[in-house]
Amino acid sequence: MSVHAIVLAAGASSRYGTTPPKQAALLSAVLAALERSCVKGLVIVSGAHPLPIDSVHCPDWQLGPGASLRAGLAVLPDDAEAAVVVLADGPDLDPRAVDRVIENWRANGGDVVAATYGGVRLHPVLLARAAWARVPDEGARSLPARLVPCDDLTPPGDVDFR
Repeated sequence: MSVHAIVLAAGASSRYGTTPPKQAALLSAVLAALERSCVKGLVIVSGAHPLPIDSVHCPDWQLGPGASLRAGLAVLPDDAEAAVVVLADGPDLDPRAVDRVIENWRANGGDVVAATYGGVRLHPVLLARAAWARVPDEGARSLPARLVPCDDLTPPGDVDFR
C-alpha cells in the first residue's frame, strides 16, 4: 500500500515574526524526519510565501489548512492509497510516529488515523484515499480519527507555542 507524505507549509507565518518565514526555516528538519520514515514520496504545499524547494502552490491558502491539504492530495500519484499529513513548523517530528501511524492503518484500516501524545491529538495524521474528498477548509482535525498513542516519542512541536 503506497503512502505519501504531505507537508503543509502554506500559511502566512504571521506569529513567527522573522524572515525567512517559519516554513522555510524549519522545513529541513521535517523533511529529514520524513526521509527516515517509510513514506514512498512527499509533496510540499506552499502558499503565502515561496519556498526554496519544489512545492505545489496553493492559491487558496487563506481558506485554511484544508485548502492546502486538498492541493497536496490533488497531485499525489494514482497509486497513493493514503497520505500522511505533517506541518512544516513541526521541527521535532519523529519518523517513528509516522511509521507507527502507517503501520496501524495497514493493520487495522480506517479512513483517518492520528498520533496522540499524552492524549492530545497531533501530527502525523494519515488520511486514506476514501477520506480525501471530505477534507473541510479547517483541515483534517475535524475528521473523526482512530488514535495511535505515541506517548513514548517527542511531539512534533509547534513553534507558535514555544
